[in-house]
Amino acid sequence: MSYIETIAPELAEGEVREMYQRQESHFGFLPNYAHVFCHRPEVMKCWAALIATIRRPMAPRRYELVTLAAARALGNTYCSLAHAKALLQLMGMEAAQAMLTDEAGPLSEAERVMMDFAAKVACRAQEVGSEDIEALRAHGFADDEIFDIVAVVAGRAFFTRILDGLGVEADAVFRQLPPGLVGPLSVGRPIAHAVAQT
Repeated sequence: MSYIETIAPELAEGEVREMYQRQESHFGFLPNYAHVFCHRPEVMKCWAALIATIRRPMAPRRYELVTLAAARALGNTYCSLAHAKALLQLMGMEAAQAMLTDEAGPLSEAERVMMDFAAKVACRAQEVGSEDIEALRAHGFADDEIFDIVAVVAGRAFFTRILDGLGVEADAVFRQLPPGLVGPLSVGRPIAHAVAQT
């Protein structure tokens, strides 16, 4: 599940136990990523508050598209699968599969430009130039919206680097997604073979 020792749910106490319970209550199981935060549950709490604040001004579809673009660019299977699953609920299966396999798919030109920008910020932020910002403005993005896109990418980079740096694999439940989605989204570490015990 990860390269570091973690606290088993049945042995968790205090803040760790509360963090585990919040995660399990939300997902119906304890996700693999939660285990590594047992050493610093306050970091999970702060990150959750930060990402909630960052995403608040954004429409759900935009948030998920930006997050997916960043996660794929960062080579993180876990977040790619999780946010593609969220997009399934927003777009439907056909549209989601088309988005992943077809250059155009169901996305608007503005959304494609936005996702390309998000991917660039994720891996090559030092190469972003004024022309990238002007391209977003030309597609109707205001400066506060551009800030939001960059903030979402930065927040995702923080999370994916913790997961990948500690060897966390995506939850086995993601194996239940259609193969046509799992393949293009497996951009880094493999999916776990067993559901974590809670």
